[in-house]
Amino acid sequence: MTWDHTITSQTLTYMISYDALRCAKVILEGKVPRLNGLHANPNCINPYGYFPLHEAAERFSIDMIKLLFRHGASANVRTVGDDIIENLLPLHVAVENTCLHKYLEDNLFPYQNHPDYIYKIIHLLCMPEMKIFLDTIKLLAERTDNLVDEIWNYVKDGKIIQFAVLLVAAQAQIHGGCSSISNGNNKRDGFDIIMCCIVRRLVTLRLENKNKNARKLLEEEKIFLDFMGLLVDIVSQAGEALSAYIQAHSEVPHNEVLKQVSSILKEYGFCPTEGTVDVKNLCPYDCIKPDEELYHKGLTNSTKGVTGMDNLRAAEEEVNVVENKLCRGWDPTYTRRRWSGMCEQLAIKLVFGGTFVKGCWFATVLTDYKSIAGAG
Repeated sequence: MTWDHTITSQTLTYMISYDALRCAKVILEGKVPRLNGLHANPNCINPYGYFPLHEAAERFSIDMIKLLFRHGASANVRTVGDDIIENLLPLHVAVENTCLHKYLEDNLFPYQNHPDYIYKIIHLLCMPEMKIFLDTIKLLAERTDNLVDEIWNYVKDGKIIQFAVLLVAAQAQIHGGCSSISNGNNKRDGFDIIMCCIVRRLVTLRLENKNKNARKLLEEEKIFLDFMGLLVDIVSQAGEALSAYIQAHSEVPHNEVLKQVSSILKEYGFCPTEGTVDVKNLCPYDCIKPDEELYHKGLTNSTKGVTGMDNLRAAEEEVNVVENKLCRGWDPTYTRRRWSGMCEQLAIKLVFGGTFVKGCWFATVLTDYKSIAGAG
C-alpha cells in the first residue's frame, strides 16, 4: 500500500476502480492506527497520467466523487502523458463516456441534418437510465472552473451530442452565472454568453466570401450552428422543467417518458415531431435478445442465444457491428477517444495478470474484452 512511507496514488486508484468506498475513506482520512497518520492525496497523479477523480468520473460513482471532494479533490485537474489523451478534465471523461451509452449510439448515428435530431437528443437524455450519468456530470460541473468555455469548446469541435449532454446536465450551473475568459470575473447567465457566441459566429460566416466548395462547407457550419442555437434555446427555457421531470421519474416506461417530454417542450413553444424516438431501439447491452433476432443478425445459430459477454465470438461480432455503424456517423473518430486507453488495461494486468474483464456496460467494454482476452 505504501512506498517510501506514503500511500501511493495507485492504491487509491484501485480502490476507486472497484468502488471500494469505505476503503477509500480509510486511506483518505488516515485515522487508522496502522497508517501511522499517513493518508492518500486525492490530487496526486498516478503513473498512468490521470487522477483519482478521473477514475471516479469514468465509473459514474457519485458517492466516490463526493468523498473525494470532501477530502479536497480538485475538479480542474487534467490528464498528462504520452499514453493517454492529454488535457482532459474529469468532466470531459464523464461527458465522453455518457455519449457511449447504447441508447445514444443506437439512435443518434449517423448525424441527421434536421431539427428532429435535436428533439431526439433531448428525449433520449430524459430517459430514466440516463439519470446517473447526468447527475455525475452535474456534480463535476459544479466544481469545474470556466464551465462556459468548456461548453463552447464542444461547439468549436463540432461535438453536438457532448454539447447537449453538458447543457442538459449542468443547466442549473449555467443559468446561475458563469465566469469565463471572455467574460472576466463578471457573472452572467451562461446561456446568454453561449448564444451570443453562436450569433457572432453566424454573422461572421455570412460575411465571408469564399469559393464554391468553401461556401458549401460554410453553409453546413451555419446549419450546424443553427441546431446548436436550438439546443441552447430549448435547455435555457425548458431545462428546469425537464430536469425536475428526470429527478422525479426514475422508473417510468419509455413511452410515458417520450409523451411527457414532448408535452413539456410544447408548453415552452417547441414543436417536436411525434415518434422521434423508436422505443424498440432502447435496448441495453445486457438485454437478452430473442434467438430469432440474433440469428438474423448473424450473431448466433437458431438454437443458441448469447447475452453481452457470454460468448467471445459473439462479443467480437458485436464490436464489429458497432464499429461499422459508427464509422458512418458524422464524427467517426469519437470511438478512439477513450481517455485512459492502454493505461487501464495495464493497471488491470498488474493486479489480475490480464485475466480480469471490467464490469463496464457501455460500448467500449466489448473492445476492452476483446483486447484483454487476446492478450491473456
